[in-house]
Formats: sequence, structure tokens, C-alpha cells
Amino acid sequence: MYRKIFYLLPILFAISSLISCSKKETQKEENVVVVYVSEDRVFSEPILKDFEKETGIKVKAVFDTEESKSTGVMNRLIAEKDNPQADVYWANEPIRAAVLKQKGILQPYFSPNAKDIPAKFKDPEGYWTGFSARARVFVVNKSVKDKPDTILDYVNPKWKGKAVIANPLFGTTTVHIAALFTVWGDEKAKKFMEDMKKNDIKISTSNGESADLVASGEFAFSLVDSDDVISRLRRGEPVELVFPDQKENQLGCLFLPNAVMLIKGAKHPENAKKLIDYLLSPETERKLAFMDCAQIPLHKGVEVPKELKGFEKIKTMNVDYEEVAKKLQEIQPFLKRWVGY
Repeated sequence: MYRKIFYLLPILFAISSLISCSKKETQKEENVVVVYVSEDRVFSEPILKDFEKETGIKVKAVFDTEESKSTGVMNRLIAEKDNPQADVYWANEPIRAAVLKQKGILQPYFSPNAKDIPAKFKDPEGYWTGFSARARVFVVNKSVKDKPDTILDYVNPKWKGKAVIANPLFGTTTVHIAALFTVWGDEKAKKFMEDMKKNDIKISTSNGESADLVASGEFAFSLVDSDDVISRLRRGEPVELVFPDQKENQLGCLFLPNAVMLIKGAKHPENAKKLIDYLLSPETERKLAFMDCAQIPLHKGVEVPKELKGFEKIKTMNVDYEEVAKKLQEIQPFLKRWVGY
């Protein structure tokens, strides 16, 4: 009997070693977080690598490509609803967050780092939180003396044939038009769009092209994202950044923050919450402000580069991002007719 036990000992030892190694591998594998990302990889990846270094948590990131920028990872999240593979979604604007909330894909989480972010930039039920915003601003050629200061200048006869706007069927321009529909109502917003046509507004393919047309002097101004202006300022191009609608009786400047959210059924919920906390920290906002994306922090007092100013010094448009998400889909037929499709 003892001889049998003696012969079995190496086998038992090997099995024990395998079990021990398996447990270690499982534990190692569990110290991860899976994040789907719509923010440009060149800006988001360094932030995620910093999180890895500071926490020891391995980040597995899936990035949107340029070709699928508005549909890629969001559609993947929708397809994976019954078997979620992601723990966190980092969107580059809150409209997608509102869509995912409506589809039951998100889990509420109130991060302690979100408490100082203004209520207008986060979901009241905790399904998503905004941070580091792009602002919708005017890029104006330096040769223009009496500069436009309101979106209504698009319909001012003074600027007939002198302004350009990106195709409203795509990107942040679509979001901006949908926001106008929610704050003005359909009738006033449709009239504004028709009056723009009568004012011979040029339609470009993108915010970037709009900014280039203004920088070249072909047009006086355009509504673009703040990073479109700052990138050209840093290259020494003859443009200025104007925050529109800053007077007391005006709408304010539309902010489009990044949005971070916890996925319902996340396999690594605790690590997911740590990543969300990290993204919502003032330090992450400072980093994104000084990158080429030049995003505006939503915490007060965070240091910003000379081309920017803190959000507390900017009058911002009051919008319900969930209503904007709904309106964006609703107005697609009108926008197609307006563009001429």
C-alpha cells in the first residue's frame, strides 16, 4: 500500500502544481478591464496606458476606426447586449450614451469623481458621466473686423455667401442642429435652416474642410469643433476662435463632452469602476486639455493651455442630451431634403 502511495506522489504533486498555476493564471486574467473606445486612439490610448501603469490593471481596449467612427463599437455593444464583452464604454460625445441607456445596455454608477462635474453634463440616474468637452465654436478669418458672435449670423444678410458649415447629415454638425431643434422647437429650427439656404451658405464635407476654407480666406467664418480651431492656431494659420452666443439673451455655446459608462453585466465591474473614476479625474482632464485635441475640462480650476479657457468662464447651451439623441433620428428625413439627397 505504501509503495502505491509512493508511486502516486509525483502524479499528485503534478496535479497540485497544475491547479495552482491555473488559479494564478485565472487571477492574473481577472485583473483586467475591457473598454470600448470612440475617442480618437491617438488621444485615448496614452490615458489608458497611464491607468495601467498607475493601477497594475491590464487594459484591453477596442477602438473605433475612422471608417466606422459613428457606428462601430456602439453597434458592437448593442449586438453583445445578452453576452456583454466590454466593461466600460468611452464615447466621444453623450448622444451614443443616451442611445445605449434607452436600449438597456448600461448600468448606473455614481463615481466619486463625478460629484463636482455640473449636472448638465451627466445623466441624473448615473448611466453616464461627461468629461473633457469639445465646444462648438466659430473659426473666423483674422481679416474679418466685425466678427460674428451668434449662430444667427448664419442668416444675417451681412454674411450672405461668406459663411460655410459642415454637412449637417454627419458628425457634430448633426448633433448641433438636433440640439437647436430641441431648444428652439421644430418650426423655428426649420425656418433657420431654410434661411441659411437663402443666405447662400456653403456646405463643406467636414469641420476640418470648413476650417481650412476659413483659414484660406475663401470664407469669413464657420461653426466647427474647438479642436479644429486650436490645431490651426498652433500651426500659425490666420484664424481666431470665437465662442458664440455669450450674451445674456443668447443660447450659449454647445458643449459635447466625452462620456464614460459602465456596461450592464460587465465581467470586471470593480476594475471598470476604477477606470471610470480615473477618466473622470481632474488630472485626466488636464492631460486631455494639453493634448492636440485640446478638450475643455468640466472640473473647475483645472489648468488649460493658453488657447482655451475654463468652462466656468463660458456660457454653455442648456440641452437634454437624451432629447437631442431622439431628435437627431427624427430630423434625418428633413436634413436629407435640405442637403438635397
